[in-house]
Amino acid sequence: MLRLRENVGSVIQCGREIRGEELDEIQETVRLFPALSRWELAQTICEHLEWVTASGGYKTDACLKLLQRLEAKGRLRLPPKRAISPQRHAPVVFTPRTGPRAEIGGSVRDVGPVRVEVVNGRDQTALWNEYLSRYHYLGYKRPFGYALRYLVESPYGLLGCLLFQGAAKALRARDEWVGWTKRQRLRNLPWVINNSRFLILPWVKVKNLGSHVLGQALRRIRDDWQERWGYRPLLTESFVDPQRYEGYSYKAANWHYLGLTTGEGLPRKGKRYTTTPKKIFVRALVADFRVLLCSEHLHGRLE
Repeated sequence: MLRLRENVGSVIQCGREIRGEELDEIQETVRLFPALSRWELAQTICEHLEWVTASGGYKTDACLKLLQRLEAKGRLRLPPKRAISPQRHAPVVFTPRTGPRAEIGGSVRDVGPVRVEVVNGRDQTALWNEYLSRYHYLGYKRPFGYALRYLVESPYGLLGCLLFQGAAKALRARDEWVGWTKRQRLRNLPWVINNSRFLILPWVKVKNLGSHVLGQALRRIRDDWQERWGYRPLLTESFVDPQRYEGYSYKAANWHYLGLTTGEGLPRKGKRYTTTPKKIFVRALVADFRVLLCSEHLHGRLE
């Protein structure tokens, strides 16, 4: 993640080159503000360097990693870490509003018009969370970072739920297929999103509904993401557990199958985890996605 170029005194962090004069500014900021917490220092440095995410927020996590590694190399001294109380989220409670319903069958035309709508507000979000917790085999986990929830609705009632969020940090089959370098991936990964949850409610038996819903979602996801997060994604991915599903809906919606994951998680110091291999599906959202993902010209809300 961090590479020092000794001959020019620059650092590469999360795909961005931080040059010698910027490193001097970082060291000066740390020296001048010893009373700030590490988080506050990172926020301040990101503001000075205009180091922002695609949605316009500060790249605080990346900056914290940079500061820690600069400290390990003896280039600055950070203030002691401050204890942070862990955030606790109340468990999702099942209520009668998400209880089982009578079977809904037929075709998409029979139950239409089918609408894929963005979830807004606390009440809709709580409803979405409850359905996912109750009926999706992976349950509900609060999404980290950028995310967009959808409800699938029709005159016959709620039919399903979807979630799009940040993409996998590193995925060999996807990364080779895109053709980007590690630096390009680190810089441009926010423009790839992951359809991490797709639920058709168990009493809904509507033929071809899955591919219809995916098609609707992808036709509007770029505009919806722009409205919520300030930039337009270029590529979407999804993982399908072959022990449970074949991925027919993704195939019917013209997603491209890339193969299986290795089942190994991203290497982390002192940690290792494995899972069962998953099918990888991808779908381009624009024709020139490869050119853009491999470029230095992608800009988000504030860049």
